[in-house]
This record gives sequence, structure tokens and C-alpha cells, in this order.
Amino acid sequence: MWKKWGSLSLSLVIAASLMAGCGSSEGSGEAEGEQAPEVTSNLNETGMPIVNEQITLDFFTGKWAGNSSNYDEVLVWDKYQEMSNIDVNFNLVPFETLTEKRNLALAGGDYPDVFYSARVSSAELTRYGPQGVFIPLNDLIDQYAPNFKKLMDENPGIRKGLTMPDGNIYSLPSFYDPNFLSMLIGTPLWINEDWLKQLGMDEPDTIDELYNYLKAVKETDLNGNGKNDEIPYGGTGITAMIDQVKGAWGLGTKGLGHKFVDVDPDTNELRFTKTLPEYKELLQFMNKLYTEGLIDKEIFTIESSALNAKGQADLLGSTIVPNPDTVMGKDNYIGLGALEGPHGDKLYSHVKVPMVHVGAFAITDKNEHPEATIRWMDHFFGKEGATFFFMGEEGTTYNKNADGELEYIEDIRNNPNGLTMDQALTQYFTWTGGSYPGYVKSEYFKGSETLPNSMEAAEKAEPHAVEDIWYNFNFTNEETDFMSSVGKDIHDYIDEMEAKFVNGSASFDEWDTYVETINKMGLEEYMKIYQAAYERYNAS
Repeated sequence: MWKKWGSLSLSLVIAASLMAGCGSSEGSGEAEGEQAPEVTSNLNETGMPIVNEQITLDFFTGKWAGNSSNYDEVLVWDKYQEMSNIDVNFNLVPFETLTEKRNLALAGGDYPDVFYSARVSSAELTRYGPQGVFIPLNDLIDQYAPNFKKLMDENPGIRKGLTMPDGNIYSLPSFYDPNFLSMLIGTPLWINEDWLKQLGMDEPDTIDELYNYLKAVKETDLNGNGKNDEIPYGGTGITAMIDQVKGAWGLGTKGLGHKFVDVDPDTNELRFTKTLPEYKELLQFMNKLYTEGLIDKEIFTIESSALNAKGQADLLGSTIVPNPDTVMGKDNYIGLGALEGPHGDKLYSHVKVPMVHVGAFAITDKNEHPEATIRWMDHFFGKEGATFFFMGEEGTTYNKNADGELEYIEDIRNNPNGLTMDQALTQYFTWTGGSYPGYVKSEYFKGSETLPNSMEAAEKAEPHAVEDIWYNFNFTNEETDFMSSVGKDIHDYIDEMEAKFVNGSASFDEWDTYVETINKMGLEEYMKIYQAAYERYNAS
């Protein structure tokens, strides 16, 4: 059970004092009737410690299964408690059961002071914010979060994505530097450079050249084992490949955050991409690859571990993973940039939203110290705090090399006890596994996305990468009900038919029926809701 704070009447008074929300279009945080939170004498408005007398906060905290550390004992939180004078009880919940337990906590009222790394959804913020469960942060950000306020001012999309339909901001996000393109790409389309050289082929620059490479891989004993066991393309499911190459048909003009809707560059109007003729051509291309054996026959069922094993066994001509070097131990892959399609389109649309998790950090009405809490979190949106969060202490967990760049100590990079880098990191940090609130930049984040081949892939993609990335749209409760029912049914049907068109169990003669079915399911209302959310997004 979460720690209880005082009587019901006191809780109601606290909630009432915090619920006067705001949300002007200028982001000032000063709406009519809003009152600034009262500052207690225990709080230091700047510097460390944050409070003079220690306080304790309870956090509902999502946890990656690969991190077995006790959060209270790792370096970053042990040191930060000393710095801030705030003791955090991390109530750890595995990501595998996170959604269920978060839903139960919110619905039952048995929740803590803060949801941290808990993947609170926009729908939950929209529902539970106005109810008073999550407190508005607009004024708190203005007064006590200078790092995050500066970040919002420099990146207006953050404010758009965080502002709920009632005009309030209820959470702080996980945010990737928009200039950190290799991080936003995440998983490029990798091809085996050694095999490319053996075949005497240039790096593919068009869809046809990619096809020719895959076909040559299938027909050649490139691993030299005397068997015809080369797999031209291997992955886990077909969605990743579709998302990688759809820009060759001009689809995905607003990035990966909106997989079903984008903007038609000719009309500047919203369009539903999954019923377009270009999307049909894309699926026909994928079907051609599958029919000719250029896609792994196990693509629809294989797990990541089995895919990585195939890579380690020198079977893959191409794949889509974070980095073959880190997950397969293979450094002979290069990432492709944008591919030109059959009609001259050349768009790199596989770019994630910089604001990856909207509800990475949310303060509840049970929190008696919201000012101190927002200060606690804001530290990690500044350079000093972010460097500490990801790299730790200079001389203890990292050093500066001759070029002035940060690098982990040898015991982390090449652990003497045989630990992988991720395993070694978990002795000091809790960011491995993702979903953490904070600000990610290449100067202090040293994951696989900063390896040379990942950075080179991003350089290739950059000239044709989507420029105007849509952040998330926030729907009203009524719109959410539709999108989670009818909208989900439409999405599920499309996913099902996508697989069937690719593997041949559905004929493209059925395309018109497929489109008609989506229309009958409620596409018109779906697009009306999207249009309304889009207009709010632009106005926020």
C-alpha cells in the first residue's frame, strides 16, 4: 500500500489548492482563477540542497527486467539524495506488468506521490488530470523548473505535445534532442558491408537497388559454408521494414509518431495513408520480397534473441535492430539512408518523435511537496543533472578523453568480471531499458546510437529526413473512447491485413474490399477526430 498522507479533509484541501489549472496559448501558466502554489520555508528555490530538512517521497517506478539493482543503492540515487536532501522510495514495477498495475492504482486511488518512468498515457493524463489525481504543472514549471521551461521555449513542440485538451500540463516527458538524429532513428536498415563488397555492388540508393542486393544475397554463398542459408532480410515482424521504406513512396511525412495519418504534401491536408494507392504499391513490393524468399520465412514468429543468433551465425544480409555491433557482435554492417522509390520520392520518414514518453513524470494530489518535487526532477533537464544521470561522477564512472569527450571507465566498457556493458551500467545507473524522464543529448548519452556506424547512418539520412515531426496529439475523453474502441478496431484490422497481403494469404484483388471495410468501420469519424486534435495541437 502507498503511504497515506493525513485525513481525507486535508487531502481535499491540498487537492483543491493544486487543481486551479491554467494553459494560455502563450504558455505563461497564468489562467483565470489560478493560484500559485504556496512555498514553505523548508524549500530552497535554487541550488542544493532542495530542502533544508529532509523529506521523503514515494515513487511508482517502471523498471526494466535487465536491471536487477536496488535503486536505493545505485550511485546516481545515493548521491542525489545527499545533494537534494530528498529521500525517494522507489516502488519498482516491472515494465511487463506496468500498465495493469498503473491502471489499478489510478482507478482504485491507491497511488503514490509521483509516477516516475511509469509511461502514463495521454489518455490517462486527460482523464485523471481534471479529476484532480494529477496536479497541473504550469505554474510550477514557470516558477521552479527553469531548465525545463527553457527547453520548452527552445522546442515549442514540447508544449504542444504536453498540453492536454483542458489547457493544462500534467507531466514531464522523456525528451530526445531533435538534433540527435541517430537517437530518433533508433533502428536503421542495416546491410552487410562485407557481402556488399563481395558482390561488387554499391550501397543501395533506390528501392530497385535494394531489391537487387537482396536477390544477389539469396543466390550467392557469401558466408562460404557451402550452404544456401543466407537470409537476405531478417527481422522481427514486417512492420519495421515497412516503416523503413515507406518514405520511398512518399508516406510518413510527419514521422513515426503518427503511423496512420500524415499530411499530403500536394494539398497540405490530412490523409489516411493505409488506404492510399501508394501504400498498396508498398505492400506489393513487400509481397514480392516475401514470395521470392528475400525475407526470412520466420519473420512473423521469430523473437529478438533468435534473430540476433542468426546474425551472430553470419546468416543475415540485412536487418533492422538498434546496432548489429551491440546485439549481434557484428561490426560489418552499415546503415542505409533514404531510398528513392518508383515515382521519385525520397523521404527518410523513420524518425521518432523527440518527446518519446509524454507521461514519464507526473505528480499526484497526494504529494505534500510539489514545489520541491518539481525542482528534484528539473535538475535532470539541465546539462549538469543530465550528465550526472547518464554518466555519473567524473573519475568514478567516467573520464574525459583527449578530445574532451566523456567516456565510461574501463570497468564499465570492458568489465573484468565478464559483465556486458548494460549489466555493468546497472551498478551505477537506472536509465538502461528506457522510459526515464529527462533530456537526452549525444554529448552525455553514450548508448549504441552514438557508435560511429549509427552516427554515419544518421548523416546519410539527414538530407532527406522528415523536417516537421508531429509530436503526440491529445484527445478529449470522448475522442479517446472512440479511438480506443473503433479506432483500435481499424488499426487491428489493418495490421491483420498488412500481414496477409505480404505473405500472400490475401490477394491484392481484395484491395477494394479492404478499403471499403475500413470506410464502413468508421474512417470518416476517425478523420474528423484527428482533424480536431490536429487543430488543437496547432493552437496550443
